[in-house]
Amino acid sequence: MKQSFIYFLLFLCLFTSAVAQKKSAVKRPQNLTDEQLLDLVQKQTFKYFWDFGHPVSGMARERSNTSFDYGNEVVTTGGTGFGVMAIIVAAERGWITREQASERVLKIVNFLWKADMFHGVFPHWLNGETGKVIRFSPKDDGGDLVETSFLFQGLLCAKQYFTNNNNTENQLRNKIQWLWDGIEWNWHTKDNQNVLYWHWSPNNGWSMNHQIRGFNECLITYVLAASSPRYSISPQVYHQGWANSNHFRNDREFYDIKLPLGFDYGGPLFFSHYSFLGLDPRGLKDNYADYWEQNRNHTLINRAYCIDNPKQYKGYGPNSWGLTASDSYRGYAAHSPTEDLGVITPTAALSAFPYTPEYSMQALKHFYNNLGDKIWGEYGFVDAFSEHHNWYANSYLAIDQGPIIVMIENYRTGLLWKLFMSNKDVQNGLRKLNFKSDKIPAEAAK
Repeated sequence: MKQSFIYFLLFLCLFTSAVAQKKSAVKRPQNLTDEQLLDLVQKQTFKYFWDFGHPVSGMARERSNTSFDYGNEVVTTGGTGFGVMAIIVAAERGWITREQASERVLKIVNFLWKADMFHGVFPHWLNGETGKVIRFSPKDDGGDLVETSFLFQGLLCAKQYFTNNNNTENQLRNKIQWLWDGIEWNWHTKDNQNVLYWHWSPNNGWSMNHQIRGFNECLITYVLAASSPRYSISPQVYHQGWANSNHFRNDREFYDIKLPLGFDYGGPLFFSHYSFLGLDPRGLKDNYADYWEQNRNHTLINRAYCIDNPKQYKGYGPNSWGLTASDSYRGYAAHSPTEDLGVITPTAALSAFPYTPEYSMQALKHFYNNLGDKIWGEYGFVDAFSEHHNWYANSYLAIDQGPIIVMIENYRTGLLWKLFMSNKDVQNGLRKLNFKSDKIPAEAAK
């Protein structure tokens, strides 16, 4: 037993050393212009989804390491949605051909076509080789409505992008539409309640009992549920479910910045990223908020907190900020001003480029130029770091890498926003929930 433990420690040391050497061996060009740096970060990060995508399914692996007993076959549905959007960016920027991009996305869609689903809803994790569900927790072994919404935010963008009249792109559009048509969003109201439920399982039914209420990362779930052409929810589900919770309205100020919705100080920054990879917040308003104001102010509060740095962590400041869910020296944590462990997560500031371009660029240059020897690697920036604890992750996570590529692209060209907002079903759903935006055309007269 003792000898086995020694061998394990030796393996762990060798593995850590190999990862560190691989990270330091990645070239890091110097003296780049801002545009060149953005190009490099997007392209390098894209490798996570392209080079490291699962060889059988093409889907995004949950993470780059196998800690937490995930195993090598675990692919993530939500992270794959982000990856599909990254593939569109790559095709548009010429890192891969349009043919390569459409073939990879079709490979993913063909795999999903045969994979486990529950009332059209996919689980959080799948086995990337067999398509069988891998349970996320003891009772979470069925449909995950939020992860499915992240997946289809990406797939609907692909449907809008791949419009050529050839066999691959025709198949791709048709199969995405068929899968989209089959998602029973209204099933997840649990016998017609006016709220959506996150999980349902054939083995455990509704026993997870997790209602989806705002404000957090799940706005896109309600938007897509209202947009469904066959299984749509009523507006009451949105207004009485999503918009009815103890932490929906805020309207208080933090660092003299008003926060319309959500937890005090805004919560982790991914709240302003995941739903808005496709959903364009520019000028987007409903009965409750201006979503550009919400997301920008959330970001500014997060940065102001890091500058204030009440816990006096080493490495925080105007050029090093961004608290969101990620790995940490203590395991996975939902970092925010109210759960601050001294860990900076690069995706937080980098995925905020549309909201705070000047401040995000300051952070990007600091991460790359000053900390690059420690945090720049094969798939871009590692998941997180803490200078205070002298800890630098060796891991990359799909749900953190994807938004970097997509939100930088939305800042630069608005590509994914344009695609998603051009979908007729989405436009119908937004109108149904009383969203207003100049990207939502008035309903045609009948």
